[in-house]
Amino acid sequence: MTDLTILKGKRILAVDDEKDVLEVIQEQLESSVVVTAVDFNSAKEHLEKETFDLVILDIMGVKGFDLLDLAREKRLHAVMLTAHALTPDSLQKAIDKGAVSFLPKEELERLAELVAEIFGELQEKRTHWPKLVERLGPRFKELWGEMWHEIEFPSEPRIPY
Repeated sequence: MTDLTILKGKRILAVDDEKDVLEVIQEQLESSVVVTAVDFNSAKEHLEKETFDLVILDIMGVKGFDLLDLAREKRLHAVMLTAHALTPDSLQKAIDKGAVSFLPKEELERLAELVAEIFGELQEKRTHWPKLVERLGPRFKELWGEMWHEIEFPSEPRIPY
């Protein structure tokens, strides 16, 4: 079981155009300081003025990949969150643009455990991709068949900061 104490006091920006999703994120990460944004502009403002230990970005509705670019420019670790955009292409794009992991919204009830696991990997200067593949590989195969093996996961999960 993942140690959830790693979440205590972490500053997290959560961006999603669905307020109920943001409420679930705040509930799941109650020991962290969760700042929320419901649109691209407010998220951009937070990214420009504040610092965060992790940024959770919805792909649809808030220009999540554009926000990922901004987060990476600030050297902030980002995780992509989606329900409808869970495709091999969006997963590959998240990897290519430097996200440290990808969270399906169907996993929100386990968000605290997953984010704690991500922070554990970040402490070791690693991305979460290998653990994500281990955890969700069977689901990806179920969704996309053998096509999911064409996704180019980082060969070196180390991150420079």
